[in-house]
Amino acid sequence: MIRISAFADEISPDPVEQVDVLTRHGIRHIEFRSIHGTNVLDLKAAQHHAFRALLRDRDFELSAIGSPIGKIKANEPFEPHLERFEHALDLADFYACPRIRIFSYYIPEGDAPEIYRDEVLRRMAETARIAADRGVTLFLENEKGIYGDTAARVAEILDFVNSRSLVHAFDPANYLEVGETIDDAWDLLRKRTGHIHVKDYDPITKKNVVPGKGEGQIVRIIADAVLDGFSGFCTLEPHLLVAEAMTGFTGPERFGEAAEALQVALDRKKIPYG
Repeated sequence: MIRISAFADEISPDPVEQVDVLTRHGIRHIEFRSIHGTNVLDLKAAQHHAFRALLRDRDFELSAIGSPIGKIKANEPFEPHLERFEHALDLADFYACPRIRIFSYYIPEGDAPEIYRDEVLRRMAETARIAADRGVTLFLENEKGIYGDTAARVAEILDFVNSRSLVHAFDPANYLEVGETIDDAWDLLRKRTGHIHVKDYDPITKKNVVPGKGEGQIVRIIADAVLDGFSGFCTLEPHLLVAEAMTGFTGPERFGEAAEALQVALDRKKIPYG
């Protein structure tokens, strides 16, 4: 059985409203990216304690720490970013959630990705090594503008690192946005995928759309994954109103539309979820 989660900050910056809306739609997991308009890695200790208490009181858990690790340029200093990563690992312990979403570094504008290949691979290997020592799994998301924006380069990273602590967070909309075909990307990475992002995209209008209304083949991907034994998280990240480098926003009403579209499609395919 798959588990549905959500980037709940797409609903509202208010954590109580996030939890209320998810509860109405039968979703009990959150991919923790931000509350109160502040990134998860920048919140005060008191805010983390209050949020953890809310999760426990409402019977919620985290699917992952939705960190921005890897969202700096590949030629920016790595050591300060490693300190930020250590904070993400500490939060994974604090929330009893040994899963962190990461990225593979922005390529400076105008430069070829190949220039930064060795440095990106070094950083990814070191990050995965530290995560393995802490018992944490990293979920590498593909995204426009970073080294791992194409399926081939995501596969290259995974092959080079070769660690159980680094798997793929497959985002179909992000692949479509950079001109990749879903069939080719999925064929290459389906066996390496530990997380699926539910975000759809229309290449004609160049906009994110309700799951199932674009070219992301989301339900087909989930069905294939289940056949492969996948029982992980499928995380709603609709980006229906705002799609930016560090965040997205959908609002409570349109988030409900996205959640219901996913659930109806899964029901039609008889794919169990919780």
